[in-house]
Amino acid sequence: MTEAVDILFINPGDRRQTYQSLGDEFCGIEPPVFAGLYATHARRRGLSVAIYDAPAMFASAEEAARVATEEYDATLIVIVVFGLQPSASTQNMTSAGRIARLIREARPSARLLMVGTHPAALPERTMREEAVDFVCDREGPVTIVRTAEALRAGASDFSHVPSLWWRREGREGQIVPPTSVEPLIRDLDGEMPGIAWDLLPMDRYRAHNWHCFDHIGERTPYAAIHTSLGCPYHCKFCCINAPFSKPSYRMWTPETVVAEIDHLVHTYGVRNIKFVDEMFVLNRRHVLGICDLLRQRNHGLNIWAYARVDTVEDDVLESLKAAGVNWLCLGIESGSETVRDGAAKVYSNADIIDVVRRIQRVGIRVAANFIFGLPDDTMARMEETLALALDLNCEFANFYSAMAYPGSALYDAAVAEGAILPARWHDYSQHGFECLPLANRHCTSAEILAFRDRAWLTYFTSPRYLEMIENTFGSAVVEHVRRMTAIPLPRKLTPAAA
Repeated sequence: MTEAVDILFINPGDRRQTYQSLGDEFCGIEPPVFAGLYATHARRRGLSVAIYDAPAMFASAEEAARVATEEYDATLIVIVVFGLQPSASTQNMTSAGRIARLIREARPSARLLMVGTHPAALPERTMREEAVDFVCDREGPVTIVRTAEALRAGASDFSHVPSLWWRREGREGQIVPPTSVEPLIRDLDGEMPGIAWDLLPMDRYRAHNWHCFDHIGERTPYAAIHTSLGCPYHCKFCCINAPFSKPSYRMWTPETVVAEIDHLVHTYGVRNIKFVDEMFVLNRRHVLGICDLLRQRNHGLNIWAYARVDTVEDDVLESLKAAGVNWLCLGIESGSETVRDGAAKVYSNADIIDVVRRIQRVGIRVAANFIFGLPDDTMARMEETLALALDLNCEFANFYSAMAYPGSALYDAAVAEGAILPARWHDYSQHGFECLPLANRHCTSAEILAFRDRAWLTYFTSPRYLEMIENTFGSAVVEHVRRMTAIPLPRKLTPAAA
């Protein structure tokens, strides 16, 4: 028996395709935060909704399509294409596209809409390439609800729906661009006050391994929430602002954020929490307001969040630690000031070292992000980045290859220059077998990827790092890290280095 709903939200993704064997134990299983926010917004407009989270259910595209067509009778099916981090939307497009095609084959009358960072960056291309009726090229909530309402009313013309791409005469007809733009939601507390957690398989979510180094065997239950939307910065490699059309920054009030955390703690027993915001440690009043309320509750939380090297103040760090923020993730990107300047991040190595040490002095761990192969990178400059990472010896580090993600300035430049880009969307996955980084004028894609993989292994097998991990977290975490580094990560591009 099928359940009739106005909107079925599907979170796509293929964990094996994205992470290879690393996805089995080491990476997190994240709740689909945007699908959950969209569901809340639609409910507040009186619509009935459901969510199917394919990665959390370890479901294939075939199973996701079966559930969508056999278990639900939805007026509108919305495939929500985001990812575990802001730049991960594109790598999920292969899964999203396959799910859409299989739904179309099983139920030709189904009406499908795609929304997310990648569809917003390439709306017309998405309409041409994917088996969907609609694409949203902005934030999503208003467009989704207006589309569902129009379908319920039997509409065949959707020109009144803001930020909606659609086909005029069936699926082979003319693609019609939007005639108006969806406004960004300003009243986040009133329009989307949290995620529709009751629609999600809460027992399936798992924190990233490093997030729980203090209690490596207790990675569930887990949740991820937004306290703000957008980012005011212009990093050339980042695509986060594609759905918002411009750098922007809007916040939920501390009271709404903490009310959602209270619900997660009391209803689901959640203690491990990620703040998904691209930049949480930014607005001092916002951060301190949340910290003050959390400190009053003493929930015993284990939170991680993003910060910038140039946004961290000592008194804020103390408040963060008292509130249960045990990890901050810093986008260091490169050990070369020339490369960082080209990526629109202007601070010195001395600034980076100072900030990392100040964070660690208050008892907060640091997860440092590094990127190899940015436009001004050379082999020597990538060596500088690895040297800085080893010198910092942070409690965790993420090593990425530069990718021209659709929606980023790097992508626009790559297209204009005729650069070689991945042939398939999942080849944008950093850990995928067919990962293809963006070459630059100094290094080939293969050189960049081989360096990235060597740097990762060098860091996590460093005796100094393992000694620090044992002294800080104990021998069980050292063994966990050793199991992680023992898993091969085969690469098509660099088979000799795999």
